Amino acid sequence: MASLSEAQEQPARQLWDQVNGVHAGMLGISGLDMHMQPMAPHADPTTNTIWFYTKTDADIVRAIKPGSRAHFCVIGKDHDYHACLSGVIEVRPDPSKIEEYWSSIVAAWYDGGKKDPKLTMLSLHVDDAEIWVSTGNTLKFGWEIAKANLDDDKMPDVGIKRHLQFA
Repeated sequence: MASLSEAQEQPARQLWDQVNGVHAGMLGISGLDMHMQPMAPHADPTTNTIWFYTKTDADIVRAIKPGSRAHFCVIGKDHDYHACLSGVIEVRPDPSKIEEYWSSIVAAWYDGGKKDPKLTMLSLHVDDAEIWVSTGNTLKFGWEIAKANLDDDKMPDVGIKRHLQFA
């Protein structure tokens, strides 16, 4: 369950924990008439970077040009955390990152293992994010909705929205 106090006090740490806690999110290249697609993230909070395994012949790889920007959206496993991250994306078949994040799950997608000729990585350097964290407390949620329905000027207080900037 996402913590409202952590969203207030340590939103960046919470963001990276949430990104690393999901199996997949939706990745899309900004400014293109192309649907977002599910991708498994491998986050490196020390560099504000998310790494993705993919194949060199994938549509998303062909769409990336120098200076391309992308969005990556995640929903926490308890559905009380939502985030949209953005930044510069590039194709970077970094052997050290391929090794660092390799797993049996990743291996299932590549016939040639780590040496598969189509294996490459995408690197999303996150410079901007927005998070929305909602209460997981059903009683509090119900109470806030009831109060808002009784007072037309009152909005329900069920969560937090934060904007984050990264270098």
